[in-house]
Amino acid sequence: MTKNLRIISRSSEPFKNRVEAGKLLAKELRQKANSGTVVLGVPRGGVVVAGEIAGILSLEMDIVLSRKIGAPFNPEYAIGAVSEDGKAFINPEALREVNSEDEYVKKEKELQTTEIKRRSELYRRIKPKVIIKDRTVIICDDGVATGTTMQAAIWALRQESCGKIILALPVAPYETIIRLSKEADETIVLRVPEFFAAVGQFYLDFPQIEDSEVIEILKRYGK
Repeated sequence: MTKNLRIISRSSEPFKNRVEAGKLLAKELRQKANSGTVVLGVPRGGVVVAGEIAGILSLEMDIVLSRKIGAPFNPEYAIGAVSEDGKAFINPEALREVNSEDEYVKKEKELQTTEIKRRSELYRRIKPKVIIKDRTVIICDDGVATGTTMQAAIWALRQESCGKIILALPVAPYETIIRLSKEADETIVLRVPEFFAAVGQFYLDFPQIEDSEVIEILKRYGK
């Protein structure tokens, strides 16, 4: 286990919902934040978690936009991701595994970039992008499976010359969190269960989050 990784539990007990997960993470992060820290949520589910953390710890909140590039015939399996600045991360091992054609990857990049632009135009009317240069950032989602989208998000933050990056997650598989912890300066994950199929299995209530809900959270906690 890497020195910057803290796993709170290996339990597979589900969270009640994303709000509960955010509150539990806030307790673990209380000593990590300062007045200049900003909490960044990955839309859409991660924004609920980020909102709880920001509200409890009285921190500024924003979103970080990145989109998964799914495999052919299996869009849930990530082979890469696109970050808000339009740059892409492609996992070479996953790419070889699914034997994706270059043309497919190019089209998927364009598709996900278009969705990022749509979300940016929608969300940034409510909350202009926060300047994170030299600031500590807490980046969170409601959980990760392959971690490819989160890896792209962390990479994007590095390009903005932020300060310390703290990755905070409710749940993740062991192999993924080991890899992601090498990208962040510090990583806290509440639960790393032995058997992991999908993020949703670790929530009793795991509805799809709509854009309208993200906007309301940004209005409430975006300061």
